[in-house]
Amino acid sequence: MLINISFHFDYFPLMVVAAIAWGTPVLLSLFKLKKVPSVIVEIILGYFIGQYLLGSIDHESFRILEFFALTGFIFLMFLSGLEIDVDQIMASLPRKRLTYVRFIKNPLLVGIVYFFLSIILAYVGTLLLSNLIDIPHVWYFSLIMVTTSVGIVLPVLKDRGEIKNRYGQMIIIAAAVADIFSIILFTFTAFIIKSGFQAELLYILGLFIIFFVFYSLGNKVKNVPVLKKLAFQLSHAASQIRIRGSILLIMLFVVIAQFIGEEAVLLGAFLIGLVLSTMLHRERSVMLLKLDGMGYGFFIPIFFIMVGIEFDPSALMEFDQSLIWFLVFLLITLFAVKFIPAFLWRRLFGLKKAMAGGFLMSSRLSLIIAASAIGLEMGVITPGINAGFIIMAVITCFISPVIFNWLSPGNILKSDKTIIIGGSSTAVLLARRLAMHGKKSVIVENDTVRAKELTAKGIYCIEGDGCSAELYKDLNMNSSDFVIVETGSPDKNHEICKLLRNELLHDNIITRSSTSDIELKLKYLGVETIDVIGALATTIENLILRPTTYHALVESFENFSVEEILIANKSVDGLQLKEVPFHKDAILMMVKRGNSFYIPHGDTYFRMGDVLHVFGTNTALQDTREKVG
Repeated sequence: MLINISFHFDYFPLMVVAAIAWGTPVLLSLFKLKKVPSVIVEIILGYFIGQYLLGSIDHESFRILEFFALTGFIFLMFLSGLEIDVDQIMASLPRKRLTYVRFIKNPLLVGIVYFFLSIILAYVGTLLLSNLIDIPHVWYFSLIMVTTSVGIVLPVLKDRGEIKNRYGQMIIIAAAVADIFSIILFTFTAFIIKSGFQAELLYILGLFIIFFVFYSLGNKVKNVPVLKKLAFQLSHAASQIRIRGSILLIMLFVVIAQFIGEEAVLLGAFLIGLVLSTMLHRERSVMLLKLDGMGYGFFIPIFFIMVGIEFDPSALMEFDQSLIWFLVFLLITLFAVKFIPAFLWRRLFGLKKAMAGGFLMSSRLSLIIAASAIGLEMGVITPGINAGFIIMAVITCFISPVIFNWLSPGNILKSDKTIIIGGSSTAVLLARRLAMHGKKSVIVENDTVRAKELTAKGIYCIEGDGCSAELYKDLNMNSSDFVIVETGSPDKNHEICKLLRNELLHDNIITRSSTSDIELKLKYLGVETIDVIGALATTIENLILRPTTYHALVESFENFSVEEILIANKSVDGLQLKEVPFHKDAILMMVKRGNSFYIPHGDTYFRMGDVLHVFGTNTALQDTREKVG
């Protein structure tokens, strides 16, 4: 039996859309406009091709584009859920008696209060705006205004190296809480608007029950050895079993959500994203990269291009003379509902950083467009209001990061960092891998052309000579900074290490050993050296003797990592290992005390200053840091 394949479909519209999706980031890169979100350009270009190129396409071809756009929308909601680190939110749950000081330092509690203050301000702003224009549904309009964009917030904070510090965590969790609460309220509100208060409303609660079932099962199943081995074997074959499983889970939740009602699809896709978020290592998951590739590489650009194609500027004419006032007041309100609650952060970070965080939280993109489109379909948002929200999405996601960086300029040199002397390919790879772990680094390169090349690639690089003592003063080098000397010249490496140790009295220096003579000189200086030949031999040995373990820990970048944690908590001093309730996903591999190493057992006593070598998940490592640090 042969499958019936028909070639009568017109692929020209899809080719045009694919060309825009491919060409947009290329153009932004060529014109050095990397800070401009590509979706803005996609929406704008989508409008022009809709007006001048695809205006006469047949209905069937347009339906195909709409199907891909809907799939992109589902992927967008799924990846929005996947962007949220559930482990970080769970780690922020208060575990001690709540006081004002503990409240103001807790990112989850502050994020919840931030959201409810935003929704109150949004409702008041909508009531005022309703005196200027006709708003069919004030509450739904208010919900649209409290949305934010984790997809804009995360990259901005990551570029500045603030994704791991308390300030970054406050903003990230506040944005995540806004996304979660907004989507939940949208779903319930849309269902009530469409069907009223009916028993079927409880079906939505059933979706949450299914979410918790999958959440619980997922965290148990992912640690079953047989399934882990099977998943690893099939993930590297043509089957790509993990990606297929992810798509199956997305479709399962979407189908269940469709059974409840079309307005629940957004919530279903978002929830399965949250489920998978708990099962992946946030920064090191290859599967996350593959899912991002599927979504942002194909489906999601089609969604935003279609937003531009279907954008109707003539709909704004419904406001007549009040159009300008409507857009200005809407923009002010959208900023105000995020800016005013940001004063909750003033005590911790100061006025300027609190204001900067409020402006960054004002960025809106996918959710505001999606919520407005759903409201338009239900009749609670007019075409003119929908067009206004699309314009606001473009403006806020462009302006907000600019104002944020202006109010709170980041300076990588003022905090802990890794200084890499020499701009070799090894240095670039190291800088990128450190960035994956949220660590800041700066490369020092004495060749002007090479320094400009690295800067153009988005790497923090300065031009300078590693042999100059003034350079390290300019870099604000402190005692905790690591200096990696990798110039490519053994003699120059030794010269720089000698300067750092003897003149600047710096301790944390790492370089490679090449000859036995140089290695002896470096060891005499007290510099940590890397035996490149020995490291290569060890890698080959691991690939021969324990290939599965090597690939799982080194190449797959999944789930687990090793961390050194210093015991600084006096309450742990003198306790035995069996008396400390370590997280179930944490394994204590080794204890370093002074220059000695111990394999721990239940009767091992801990001392202040011990360094624990812990293997485990992000949550387990965070839990261990809180208990002993």
